[in-house]
Amino acid sequence: MPHAVQVLCLSLFAVLIHLVAMAQPLPPLKCVTFNLLHGGVFSGLRGNAQNLDRRLDLVVEELRTLGADVIGVQEASWSRGRGNVAERLAARLGFHHVYAPAGFRLFPSELLNGMVATVMNLTEGPAIISRFPIASWQAYDLPRCGRFTDPRVLLCTELRTPSGPLQACSTHTSGNLCQHKSVVNIIRERRGPLPVLLMGDFNAPEHSPAITALTQEAGFVDTFRSVNPGAPGLTVWQNVEVSRSTVFRRVDYVFLVPGTETTGQVLSSRVILDTPRQFPGGQMVWPSDHYGVLTEVEVFSPTG
Repeated sequence: MPHAVQVLCLSLFAVLIHLVAMAQPLPPLKCVTFNLLHGGVFSGLRGNAQNLDRRLDLVVEELRTLGADVIGVQEASWSRGRGNVAERLAARLGFHHVYAPAGFRLFPSELLNGMVATVMNLTEGPAIISRFPIASWQAYDLPRCGRFTDPRVLLCTELRTPSGPLQACSTHTSGNLCQHKSVVNIIRERRGPLPVLLMGDFNAPEHSPAITALTQEAGFVDTFRSVNPGAPGLTVWQNVEVSRSTVFRRVDYVFLVPGTETTGQVLSSRVILDTPRQFPGGQMVWPSDHYGVLTEVEVFSPTG
């Protein structure tokens, strides 16, 4: 066989293999929500991020072991000392990221907000960390609902997956019903053929009006509860320097919002990042004052 024909055949075979691979749906996604704990609004001035470096070590190790694909982070932070924590976490995982500062967004002027953040040496807000490239993103200001000094945002991304664009959002609300209604409206506007992943710290228990506005009224699927009908699923608040568990509320959720063509399917969900480690010197450290939630979902199957 002539050399040119051999090359042509090999090229066609490579293209065929690529097309077959692209036609195969991706395996189920492992999605995580996790409030990372920034240490408080004065932590940038005090230089105290509550053992951030050691806590990051625990987080990176567990997320790698679990094989997480998409991570919605809350209380991601930046200061001159700690750097951009979402960027640091993404770099250690080899992932893409986007970060949307929410704290100190008190005024219409971005210049004034930036000056306040510089003086306080801190920004904090939600982030998305993804195995898939981030094609685009947008941060939406949520209503203050009468709390001027408590700005909150919803960060939404479009992830570029081999099976098509996937919407993933992260937020940290104050647990206010009017904020959650705004979240519903934004998510509905972003819906496409595939489901939307909504991850966050919603500061409200599952039977509160703020959460039922998402589940019972808007049809968002509480992924943990859908496969764990009797489990408490407690995620907050953990004292990060004691040996015993101190959580007593469930406020961290991964929601699956059905798409226009694919509803999606929840395969499993469980609480993670819920164990401490004792470091040299006897110091006990937990990953955060929140536990995380891992949900495995099928979002690419047309029959989901």
